[in-house]
Amino acid sequence: QVQLVESGGGSVQAGGSLRLSCAASGRTFSTFVMGWFRQAPGKEREFVAAINWSGSSTSYADFVKGRFTASRDNAKNTVYLQMNSLKPEDTAVYYCAASYGWSVKATMSQYDYWGQGTQVTVSS
Repeated sequence: QVQLVESGGGSVQAGGSLRLSCAASGRTFSTFVMGWFRQAPGKEREFVAAINWSGSSTSYADFVKGRFTASRDNAKNTVYLQMNSLKPEDTAVYYCAASYGWSVKATMSQYDYWGQGTQVTVSS
């Protein structure tokens, strides 16, 4: 079992930055692919970013490429999502997720564990 706890959400003006953190406990963190997803009000949850176990491979949704960066610190059992140049349309609850395996994944069903989410609100 893996427990995931997100933090770092909040309110920011357009153009600003936030860094989300996701702390993991339980099973060996370094063996998991980690993903970030988000869900805006009235919309389905969507893929944002993923990072493999070593951090050597990442994947991003087109709408965040060049603005968001996923990273991880396996010694701290933590994965991060640095979000720059935020836009009002980035407003959502952001979730981290953990998946067994080696390759980055972009589909919700491929993830085995989920955090409770953290709210990000971007005002214009």
